[in-house]
Amino acid sequence: MKLAIRTELEYALSGPTDILLQLEAAILPEQAVHSAHIALPPARHFARLPGHDQIGDRIWLHLEDRLTVTYEAIVEPERLVTPLAGLPAVPPHLLPGETVDYLLPSRFCPSDTFQQFVLDQFGALQGGDRVSAIRDWVGGHMRYVPGASDAQTTAADSFRSGQGVCRDYAHLVISLCRASAIPARFASVYGLGVEPQDFHAVAEVFLDDTWHLVDATGMTRPEAMAKIGVGPDAAGVSFLTSYGPVTLERQSVDVVSV
Repeated sequence: MKLAIRTELEYALSGPTDILLQLEAAILPEQAVHSAHIALPPARHFARLPGHDQIGDRIWLHLEDRLTVTYEAIVEPERLVTPLAGLPAVPPHLLPGETVDYLLPSRFCPSDTFQQFVLDQFGALQGGDRVSAIRDWVGGHMRYVPGASDAQTTAADSFRSGQGVCRDYAHLVISLCRASAIPARFASVYGLGVEPQDFHAVAEVFLDDTWHLVDATGMTRPEAMAKIGVGPDAAGVSFLTSYGPVTLERQSVDVVSV
């Protein structure tokens, strides 16, 4: 299955502003990018740099008064999707070095505050069985309510409120997995079937020596996702980070199967 992706952004700037973008589907062994084009405004500065874990590209722009972006791509997910149930966790002392940071608390994922909860709620389960139970618990505990959270909402806030959007589901799954000594990171993706269509956020967990995408919203599946980038939480892989005031004028994301 191939995904046709089209993203359009229009933002007004109040003056010279540095913008960091990450919205292109990453070129990875697990997904083939058959075609891609990004149209950007003339900029006083343009540079590409790698994203977290060398997954995807970020783009630096220094702009004067307006940001307009059009991105189009055809991406074919080719990742091997393995059911989580029964997959073994890697003991923390045997983890690859690059995964260890994803055991630690981060800005939006205060995993250290959930250790007693995961012991009480999931203590009888291990590895992929525990991750499956966490995914299902978060999916049942949370209600998808646009506007119920904001850019400062943490997993602890979502745990208490029981509502939010995809980033909140992902942060809570990540926090509960890290509290279980299972590395977990935030993944920004394009997903087929996401409603309302937008940039989508899921968790990615490290089991049986590889990473596995986990969507507690149930909106899309790993085989229907095009990965953009990863990070410790949403702060590390935002599609747009501005160093100066910006005003959203229009934004659209469209993902269809072709």
